[in-house]
Amino acid sequence: MTEIVRDRIDVALVVNGEPVEARVPVGQHLIDFLRLELGLTGAHASCEHGVCGACTIRVNGEAVRGCLTLAAQADGAEVWTVEGLTDTGAIADLQAEFVSRNALQCGFCTPGMLVAADELLARGGVPSRGEVREHLSGNYCRCTGYEAIVDAVEAVATARAGGDARTGEGGA
Repeated sequence: MTEIVRDRIDVALVVNGEPVEARVPVGQHLIDFLRLELGLTGAHASCEHGVCGACTIRVNGEAVRGCLTLAAQADGAEVWTVEGLTDTGAIADLQAEFVSRNALQCGFCTPGMLVAADELLARGGVPSRGEVREHLSGNYCRCTGYEAIVDAVEAVATARAGGDARTGEGGA
């Protein structure tokens, strides 16, 4: 049962597969809770308006903006950060393609971009380049020009579908 005590609220959630219980300020954003209280600093707090996508995390299977979600709203939720997705190996192929295609430069947008891309790839199939661009359109990158990011996501989608990531040809 959720209890509010002196502008703080008790929450219980699962973060990266581990149960977490905490008393948080009622107005604390989930991204700040993850970064400041749990030390999960992969996702970044940047624009704090939900525009840039640097704070993208997964809540109950959906990519969300951690800066627009209150920690109290995550009570009872399952939350995954880029650290958790990395630890499980869920995005290892995506990370490898980002590196091999130089789809990251300063790296600031990369955690949010990886979480958003993984959400798209989880749907299965090989999305068109336009679909990749549309899905990632809420994640800003000031360094790469996006081509390498789209290339990396396309290569992983093709490989996961059993195709050849180098030629873009799909499997059977």
